[in-house]
Amino acid sequence: MMVIASDPTVIDEKSFDNTLRPQRFSEYVGQEKIKRNLDIFIQAAKKREESIDHILLYGPAGLGKTTLAHIIAKEMGVSIKITSGPAIEKVGDLGSILTNLDDGDVLFIDEIHRLNKMIEEVLYPAMEDYKLDIIIGKGPAARTIQLDLPRFTLIGATTRLGSLSNPLRNRFGSTHRLEFYTPEEIERIVKRSSGILNIGLDEKGAKKIAASSRQTPRVANRILKRVRDYAQTKNWPTITGEIAKEALELYEIDHLGLEPTDRHILSTVIHKFKGGPAGIQAIAAVTGEEIQTIEDVYEPYLIQLGFLARTPRGRVVTPEGYKHLDIHMPADHQDKLL
Repeated sequence: MMVIASDPTVIDEKSFDNTLRPQRFSEYVGQEKIKRNLDIFIQAAKKREESIDHILLYGPAGLGKTTLAHIIAKEMGVSIKITSGPAIEKVGDLGSILTNLDDGDVLFIDEIHRLNKMIEEVLYPAMEDYKLDIIIGKGPAARTIQLDLPRFTLIGATTRLGSLSNPLRNRFGSTHRLEFYTPEEIERIVKRSSGILNIGLDEKGAKKIAASSRQTPRVANRILKRVRDYAQTKNWPTITGEIAKEALELYEIDHLGLEPTDRHILSTVIHKFKGGPAGIQAIAAVTGEEIQTIEDVYEPYLIQLGFLARTPRGRVVTPEGYKHLDIHMPADHQDKLL
């Protein structure tokens, strides 16, 4: 039986986050169609001794876009450089990154939808022709020089595909949407992580954690570590279903993975806006959450569960949402969903 480590210094959270990240497609649970397509893509490129085409990964946060980028680089046997859209503020920043790549290297840009337009314009020839155009000087004396770049692979990740401009989106040779995971897949991920973390976990404990993980691996691993903390304080060597239930109640996470903020958003729309429709700006103002946080973190899962609906007039809580919060739904509310 695996025993939960009693010494907190034994477990370094950040290093374990990296340890939990799968290194190969064989270790990566879920997203079977994407894995199959990418594996064919990679094997064909290796046979031709070429770098793979640029890849765009999109979908809700926490589903494994960064992990896939690492795996692609490892399967290709090349290095990966990681940055994000907001971190590239000037053309010089992008130029420095691109000129320091080697042939075949992977450049991973997270939140690529947040690149500013000037950076995008420079990125187009870099992606298509592996050329970097740099303007030297100002005014009439300004001149453009063109630098050759290594044949790199750009992997972009975004939670908002619609926010990417068409010219940028069309320059990716392969686009993949990551879907929410099934309960069985999340359970396998939790069991794998518990083995790596040396955490005692029985079948019922794994099922309980998986059911409350919002169908998202990142959330599953976070909950597993928090339940481990609770078990440690009680000196329990194995996380059982009952222990997981107690810990989740303490952290105010319900059996479907809804946290206080999720319930606050739903109850706000119900009580402040009579169930909707309500605009996202109004919901953000009342709840105190940022619009982007609601749209990227909370809304996708509430919509996936069928508790919240987007209509042309705004967000509306569904009958299932009312039922989950145990709030009586007005008789005429169903018409608002039409």
